[in-house]
Amino acid sequence: MPAPSHHVSFADWLGAHAVPLAHLDREAPLDDLEPLRGIIGDARVVAIGENSHFITEFSLLRQRILRFLAERCGFTVLAFEYGFSEGFPLDAWGRGEGPDGDLSAHLAAAIPVGVEEPLRWMRGHNAASGIPVRFAGIDIPAAGGSLLPALTPVAEYLRQVDPEVLPLIQEAMRIAGSFAGASAAAAAPAWTRLAAAEQDALSAILTRLLIRFRAVAPLYTSRGDQHGYDVALRRLEAACHADYGFRAMAGLYAGNGLTADTSARDVFMAGSVQWHLEHYGPGTRIVLAAHNAHIQKTPVSFNGHLTGLPMGQHLHHALDDDYVALALTSITGHTADMRPDENARFGFAVDATALRPPEPGSIEAAFADAGLGLSIADLRPARAHASGGPDRIRIQSAYVETPVLHAFDAVVGTPVSTVADGLESA
Repeated sequence: MPAPSHHVSFADWLGAHAVPLAHLDREAPLDDLEPLRGIIGDARVVAIGENSHFITEFSLLRQRILRFLAERCGFTVLAFEYGFSEGFPLDAWGRGEGPDGDLSAHLAAAIPVGVEEPLRWMRGHNAASGIPVRFAGIDIPAAGGSLLPALTPVAEYLRQVDPEVLPLIQEAMRIAGSFAGASAAAAAPAWTRLAAAEQDALSAILTRLLIRFRAVAPLYTSRGDQHGYDVALRRLEAACHADYGFRAMAGLYAGNGLTADTSARDVFMAGSVQWHLEHYGPGTRIVLAAHNAHIQKTPVSFNGHLTGLPMGQHLHHALDDDYVALALTSITGHTADMRPDENARFGFAVDATALRPPEPGSIEAAFADAGLGLSIADLRPARAHASGGPDRIRIQSAYVETPVLHAFDAVVGTPVSTVADGLESA
């Protein structure tokens, strides 16, 4: 697939080389996805993005791609933009533990970002297949809304291996519980209303616990086992990164934050992906579902200002060609803009916003100018002509400024996007 010459526009090149996809139905045959095989090669981690949460077409596409990668390419783990700590009971359910109805209880407090249907597919697949697919959470707890999903099991672990420090973690849980919410959108404003002494005490306790965990690791493993220690340590690290995130977000909204300070969440997610690669053992291949802005390989900028170093940048640095990023975007339709609202269930309201025509220079404009329908484009052959490539990609109804040809290895474009039903409580 030749790269575009300087005499051929990127849209013309895209129109000549993008491959049409036949289906959005998650149950449809998978043959139209075969071009993916050449894009992913032998990669150990394939990330599937979306330019907005809560979009029906993106959810259906990710489910189809998950099926293809698991059924035809041997991928063994679905990692999701979902709490690391909260992921363990979902993995157990996906492997057949408990009754079918338990899933609703597991997900009752979670933002509906599209994890339910892949888990139901996984449970059915695992019941019939000799090669099971596992589930892995990679994110800080409760999308940054509460430290308790991570700290509660850590407290139980410490009760067994180090009861002397229980008063410390119990005090951390008391403070954390005073501002806990269903997401960072709810918890971050509540955190800012804490007394500075409470904010500082929480950070100090978490830091002391983390250093102690590492300093006395042989003692903890002698009283338990290595796997239990590894999980508890990662849960505590999740709480520390989430706590850091409250300070970073406060600075961002106050206009005095440090450059790219909210990257603390993304570096944790990247580390979690690597954690799961290591702990699931040789041969592990991960399908990673997260927002485009998390999976891209290049920094995130808005209006010329660096705002974050995404998970994908860290994974690209660590894994090189073993990491492949596949963006999902749309040309027309509606997107789900999230508006802060402390009275809403998750701390934000979802507005179904009509998309304006794509901005010149965007990947969406290139898909529109090429007259493409539902299709996939391998961007790597076009990198030699990067100066003529798109310099932005949609994020909800706005744009992230980034060299798209280097941010992603491939893009799936859908002509229309629609906001999922049932989001009134969000």
